[in-house]
Amino acid sequence: MDQNSRKGIVKELTEFLTKGNAHATFEDACADISVRHLNQHVPDLPYTVWQLAEHIRIAQWDIVEFCINPEHQSPKWPDEYWPAPEATVDEAGWQQTLTHIKQDRDRFIELLQDPNQDLLAPLPHGTGQTLLREAFLIADHAAYHTGQIILVRRLLKDWE
Repeated sequence: MDQNSRKGIVKELTEFLTKGNAHATFEDACADISVRHLNQHVPDLPYTVWQLAEHIRIAQWDIVEFCINPEHQSPKWPDEYWPAPEATVDEAGWQQTLTHIKQDRDRFIELLQDPNQDLLAPLPHGTGQTLLREAFLIADHAAYHTGQIILVRRLLKDWE
């Protein structure tokens, strides 16, 4: 792949990871939420807004670490990818979750922008995963759960 094509693909991937395009961004979905709603359960749903965001954080961190660290050991699926059902968060913990999501996403984007990284080459320590595939995975996973965050906020009457 020539450098111009690579730059164009990285630009598109970066926007895919950071912008909403046809839907709300993760940042939009989490903006201005009432602190009292972070831990509030909606009937028949097994998670809160914070638990969804924390799941995004854990999964994204795992993917980023997998891409950069051949020695990385993933959490146990599914238990360690979700906070405990009764787990709650305060404002400081919420901000920490949001900060870590942004930091890990930025670390992944830096990896994508490294011209020495082949976006299509299988990661040597994986089972066929490529950086391109992992970028799609991060974006798709975050978009799915971002929609759930918005749904929970709507049910809590905390979304316009």
